[in-house]
Amino acid sequence: MGMGSNGELKYEISQNAYIKLVLHSLRHKTAAVNGVLVGRISPKDEGVVEISDSVPLFHSNLALLPPLEISLIMIEEHYVAQGLSIVGYFHANERFDDVELCGVAKNIGDHISRYFPQAPILLLNNKKLEALSRSKERSPVMQLCVKDASKNWRVVGTDGGSKLLLKEPSANVVLSDYISSEKWKDITDFDDHLDDVTKDWLNPGLFN
Repeated sequence: MGMGSNGELKYEISQNAYIKLVLHSLRHKTAAVNGVLVGRISPKDEGVVEISDSVPLFHSNLALLPPLEISLIMIEEHYVAQGLSIVGYFHANERFDDVELCGVAKNIGDHISRYFPQAPILLLNNKKLEALSRSKERSPVMQLCVKDASKNWRVVGTDGGSKLLLKEPSANVVLSDYISSEKWKDITDFDDHLDDVTKDWLNPGLFN
């Protein structure tokens, strides 16, 4: 392998990838939601996984495998031409104060890590998200979870701040602006697409 364990890796998430996932969770505040992280191992530093994009997946029936399988295949097919693939999983729990990794999240994380062994799970931290507007918080409103040597998922560090990096330091400022302008109303996920194929899960106009 030549690489250290997942605990040595750093994960750098782009502003758009990050914001899309958070807006998706805000669109469906009372439901569990999930999404996938798209990216690659950095060509400059193989200790860094670059997360350059994300796709919001579901806001109902997260545990159903057939729609998940369909979505993962379509996502892989779209991004392969750009040299990118699915490199991780995002999950937001239904209950506001719940910061535990549930079975569904672990199972989907396991599924994705079969294809990309360094795949992390990012878990939304609602308390950090809620504090955004009041604080000048520069760290992600997500917790980083990776597989340890015995293949169990664990949260990295107290905040994992040094392992999960926002590529653009201004990401939380932009996110706050989008939240106050209710931009989360514009987000489309795979659930929406499966209900109505004219709805584009790539969210092409979101950041225009």
